[in-house]
Amino acid sequence: MANHKSAKKRMRQEAKRRVHNRFYKKTARTAIKTLREITEKSEAEKFLPKVVSMVDRLAKRNIWHKNKASNLKSKLMRHVASL
Repeated sequence: MANHKSAKKRMRQEAKRRVHNRFYKKTARTAIKTLREITEKSEAEKFLPKVVSMVDRLAKRNIWHKNKASNLKSKLMRHVASL
């Protein structure tokens, strides 16, 4: 357990950040799943930039590793191109 005032504050900040990050990760995962379920190419092409933006945002904030984000974007773009 934290003993110092600054350590207690750090714990509060980390808890708040963890919830915030979890929300953005879950939202992005759901969007990716939705994109993979789309069967029409035109609809998928409209939705792809939104998903790519979410993934980039997670990589920028170090929630996901930049290589993971890059691999995901590549796979999603290949999926949309193959429709």
